[in-house]
Amino acid sequence: MKRIGKTTLAAGSAVLMMGALAGCGSSSNASTTSAASSTAQPLIMAPAPYGSYTDNFNPFSTSNNPGTDGFIYEPLFYFSTVSSNQYGLLGQSYQWSNGGKTLTVDLRTNVKWTNGTPFTSKDVVFTFNLLKQNPALDTSGVWTKLQSVTAPNAHTVVFQFNQTDVPFGVYVLETYIVPESIWSKISDPAKYMNSQPVGTGPYLLSSFNAEDYKFTANPHYYLGKPKVPVIEVPAYDSNNSLNEALAAGQVGWSGQFIPDIKGVYTSKSPNNHYWFAPYEVVGLFPNLKNPLLSQLAVRQAINLAINRPELGQKGEYGYEKAASPTALVLPFQKSYLNPSLPVSETYNPTKAEQILEKAGFKKNASGVFVSPSGQPLSLTIQVPAGWSDWDADCAIMAQELSAIGIQTTVTQDAYGEYVANLQGGKYDLAMSWTNPGPTPYYALYNSLGSTGDWNIEGWNNAATNNALNAYASSTNPAVQKQAIETLEGIMVNDLPFIPVLDGALWDEYSTANYTGWPTQSDPYVTNAPYSWPAPEIVVEHLTPKS
Repeated sequence: MKRIGKTTLAAGSAVLMMGALAGCGSSSNASTTSAASSTAQPLIMAPAPYGSYTDNFNPFSTSNNPGTDGFIYEPLFYFSTVSSNQYGLLGQSYQWSNGGKTLTVDLRTNVKWTNGTPFTSKDVVFTFNLLKQNPALDTSGVWTKLQSVTAPNAHTVVFQFNQTDVPFGVYVLETYIVPESIWSKISDPAKYMNSQPVGTGPYLLSSFNAEDYKFTANPHYYLGKPKVPVIEVPAYDSNNSLNEALAAGQVGWSGQFIPDIKGVYTSKSPNNHYWFAPYEVVGLFPNLKNPLLSQLAVRQAINLAINRPELGQKGEYGYEKAASPTALVLPFQKSYLNPSLPVSETYNPTKAEQILEKAGFKKNASGVFVSPSGQPLSLTIQVPAGWSDWDADCAIMAQELSAIGIQTTVTQDAYGEYVANLQGGKYDLAMSWTNPGPTPYYALYNSLGSTGDWNIEGWNNAATNNALNAYASSTNPAVQKQAIETLEGIMVNDLPFIPVLDGALWDEYSTANYTGWPTQSDPYVTNAPYSWPAPEIVVEHLTPKS
């Protein structure tokens, strides 16, 4: 199981690619698409074993049903996290001005809500004002950066920022938009379940119960009616039950960790496939308030004691590779790599012990290193209970660290307790994620920035903040690349956190009824069926198999 983070926005004007989607374009395609759709099979989609569903299609709710965001409600743009593709949805172009303080978006002119009402800039302004009036809905904190949102005409929206922050534009452009005509009448939008959703997306909700719900293709969708006529989302309550349904061909698209995917899934049919795209760096985050872990020598020793290829094979069944010491992960981001820095970590337990000895640590009678001040090097690694791959990874790392004299045990906590402990600094080491995007800035900012939303380790460093600010305040690619290279050097030399593996997005899909899925050779967007709104882009590419 993995957590999905936020994406980022490349600086400058957008080069939009939605028109390149298979089966997409103007509404003139609708008649051809309709003929194909009439004989196409439903797509059975089970993103994960969520258990029974509640009737919640509120796009601002963190517990809404899969498909609310993407199939029904849409943002202005979507930026792929596994390629450099950008997709114009409700927006068709954007441009920065005023030194990166003003973002102007040109909207599509042929969009309607599924109740027939035209979509205009008033809906966008209303949505953002709704977030301002209801801070609980503003989960991305857009109003911490925005000064105003205005509409000079029916198809233009102007976002004025308090100060230059070009990368933050993604949180604005990927905000889901709701119709003013409906949501202006809702007294408490945070608690509104929205059981009859009206959106702009490619699908309409056609039926719902706690065990299964269905979407049908929107015949008036502005990019043309999708070729997948019906998407059904059945409920599963366990990995085993969902794995059995996948193997039996009862589910055509899912996304979960399967230990032996060849034996369990792909061997059952030539139509069964998977693509576990590298998505984020997973690492060991040290609590830098811990007087032992605040010492660079200790972090260096931990780094050298981890056998990453072994973790990738034993803990992750070969699905994930060793992370780069620079914390850059996505293949299409390799242009940012500093060529003077190492591309892989070295497993060297002997050197790890030498570093500790040089720093004044000595082993006691039990073989555990003790600091010059008399503190035994005894640590715990926190990990969410039930995340079987991470649990295995941490068990292996604990053995490796204990073998060199760092006494290490693993603590498995319920997910909520785990997050609370990390955010509250109540841990030693923690296996955790980063929040990636189409450029390396976001993973680095979120994990290293003094105001980053996942800087759980407590790193606060002037050189780091200066580099992050240099990136955020510029639209010059050369300036941004230099800033990233500075941050890579900090990662390698100072180890604010310890990269371990390139975390993957889990996805399994069948080509029995549809072709056009993203693959490693055609990574137009992530295929993970829980990484919304990417599934909307995927479905727009799918074509019924003849």
